[in-house]
Amino acid sequence: MIKGVHTMFYTSQERELREFIRDKLGLPATDVGGGWLIFDLPEADMGCHPADAADGKPSGTHYVSFYCDDINTTVAELSARGVEFLDEVSDVGYGLAIHFEMPGGVPVELYQPSYK
Repeated sequence: MIKGVHTMFYTSQERELREFIRDKLGLPATDVGGGWLIFDLPEADMGCHPADAADGKPSGTHYVSFYCDDINTTVAELSARGVEFLDEVSDVGYGLAIHFEMPGGVPVELYQPSYK
């Protein structure tokens, strides 16, 4: 039976991205050899959205977000660790969201869900 999900980021800056996730986002990791870090995630959820190439994302698109309980506190904590945000917190319907870019040009969303 499935007991979890494994996610991957492909990047040209793997060392920097691993350090960013460990040091700035604060996720615990296990070094499985040669500096290859596997991160332990606290919890996860997954959604399936309709594809709409004209007004949204094309079929086959993957999207990764991190979520939190208090977006303003989390943004302040991450900013203090050197995370640079690309926009301001805004209401996106399913919650409050903001975006940042990780090393290697990996964009992600941080949001506070309204459905939890």
